[in-house]
Amino acid sequence: MIEMTLYKTLTKDMLVNPVTLRVEEDPLDFARARQLADQKARDFSEDPMLMAWYEGATGNFSPNVECCSEHKPGWVVYAESRGGHITIDINDEAYIFIYRDALT
Repeated sequence: MIEMTLYKTLTKDMLVNPVTLRVEEDPLDFARARQLADQKARDFSEDPMLMAWYEGATGNFSPNVECCSEHKPGWVVYAESRGGHITIDINDEAYIFIYRDALT
């Protein structure tokens, strides 16, 4: 996946029904956050497929898309427009992962 600096500031109100996880691990790195998000997404889908992600500390995100909306970052619009309906928000937007059900 391509990483790029986020140009539009992400706020919680841009996320559709996010599932919030509080994780007390310090430091919490991307790999561990992804692992936790993958596990939580399985509560909602037998086969979740990651569509997009965001790392708040670095501003990195994927996929590298910039279009579609003046109100949301392109990576969020990309995921939602392709069926991404499972949003995992770890530690108040420190990490965001958006999944879809791969079986549908």
